[in-house]
Amino acid sequence: MGYIKKAEEDVEEYWHKLGPGLTTGAADDDPSGITTYSQTGAQFGFKFIWLALLTFPLMAVVQEMCARIGLVTGQGLAANIRQHYPKKALYFCTFLLVAANVFNIGADFGAMAKGVQLLAPTASFGWLVVIFGIGGLLLQIFMSYAKYARYLKYLALVLFSYVASALFVNIDWSEVLQHLVVPAFSFSKEYFLILCAVLGTTISPYLFFWQTSQEVEEDIMHNGTGSILAGAAGQALSTEEEQADKKKRIKDMRIDVWSGMFISNAVMFFIIAACAATLFSQGITNIATAADAAMALRPFAGDFSYALFAIGIIGTGLLAVPVLAGSSAYAVSESMGWKFGLYRKLKEAYAFYGVLVVSVIVGIGLNFIGLDPIQALIYSAVANGIISPVIILFIVQISGRQDVMGRYKNGKAAAAIGWLTFVLMAAAAIGAVYAMVV
Repeated sequence: MGYIKKAEEDVEEYWHKLGPGLTTGAADDDPSGITTYSQTGAQFGFKFIWLALLTFPLMAVVQEMCARIGLVTGQGLAANIRQHYPKKALYFCTFLLVAANVFNIGADFGAMAKGVQLLAPTASFGWLVVIFGIGGLLLQIFMSYAKYARYLKYLALVLFSYVASALFVNIDWSEVLQHLVVPAFSFSKEYFLILCAVLGTTISPYLFFWQTSQEVEEDIMHNGTGSILAGAAGQALSTEEEQADKKKRIKDMRIDVWSGMFISNAVMFFIIAACAATLFSQGITNIATAADAAMALRPFAGDFSYALFAIGIIGTGLLAVPVLAGSSAYAVSESMGWKFGLYRKLKEAYAFYGVLVVSVIVGIGLNFIGLDPIQALIYSAVANGIISPVIILFIVQISGRQDVMGRYKNGKAAAAIGWLTFVLMAAAAIGAVYAMVV
C-alpha cells in the first residue's frame, strides 16, 4: 500500500508541474494538424512516421528556449524582439502571424462543427460555428486566468482519444519501427509538400508566442513576479534558497515543456500510424479534412475509433482556437506596447482583448463566405513557412545572449539544435515555394 500511495503522490506532483508546456503541445495538434497527419498516413503510409521522432527534440528545444526567455525576462517573445531588433521586422512577422492564425481559426471552427455533425448529423453547421466561436471568446474574456488555465490543461487530455483510436486498429508494428528509424527520402513535388506541411504544422510560430507569454502569466499567478530573476514575491529567502527556488522553477518548466512536446509528437505518430494501416492499405489516399479521416476510418477501425476520432476533432479545436487567438493578441499587444495578459480584466486591457475578439469574429466569418477550409490551411501554412525560420532565428539569438539571459543562456547542445531547427525550417519554406511554383 505504501508503494501505491507513493506512486499516487508522484503522479499528483507531476500533474501539478504541467501547465503552459502541456497546453502548448496539445494545441499543436489542432484540427488542421490532424488533417495534415491523416493525409500523410493515407497518402504515404508509414513512410513519414520518422518525422514524429525527428520533430520531438527540435520542437522541445525551441519551445524550451521560448519558455526560458519568458521566465528570465518577464516579457513575451514579441516584447523581447521589439526591445532588441528593428521594429519593422517585428511588425512584418506579426502581420503574417495574425493572418495565418485567422485562417487557421476559421478552418478549425469549420472542422469542429463537422466533428459535431459526425456524432449528430442534423446539427446546424452555421450555428455550431457561431456557438464555438462566441462561447470560447466569452470564456477567455470573463473567466479568471487560473480557472481558464485549468480548463486548457484538462482539455489537453482529449488527445489520448487518438492514441486509443489507433490501438483499436490492426497495425504491423514491425513495419512501423522500420520506417521510424530508417527515413524515406524522395525529391518529388508531393514529398516536399508533405514534408513542409508536417514541419510547418508541428513547429508553428503561434506556439512560440503563446509559450513565452504563458510562462510569464503562470509565474505571475504562482509567484507574483513573472521573472525568476525577481525571486518569489512576498518571500524573504536567503541567497541559497533563492538559487534553489530558481533552479526548481527552471526544472519544473523543462519537465512541463518536454512532456507537452512528447505528447504532441506521440499523437502525430499514432494518427499517421492509424491512417497508414487502414486508409493507405485500402487505397484511400486523399483526405481533405479531419472529418473525412474519421469517416474513412469507420469501415476499417469500427464505430469506437470513429467516435474517438470525432471527439478528438472537437476537443483539440476547443483547445487550439484560444491559443491561436491568444498568440495573436500577445504578439500585437507586445509589438505596439499595449497592456496585455489573460490575467488582466477586460477594462485593464481593451486593446489586447480587442485583438482576441477580431481574430475570432473574422475566423467565424470565413466559414460563411465560401472560403475553402483546405485553401485556408494552405495559405496559413505558407505564411507560417515564411515566418517560422525568422522567428526561430530571433529565439535562438535572444536565448543565447549573455546580456539578456545571463547564466540562463543557451548551452552548446541547445544552441546547436536550435540552429539545426532554423536550417531545416528555412529549407522547408524554400521547398514549399519550389513545390508550389514548379
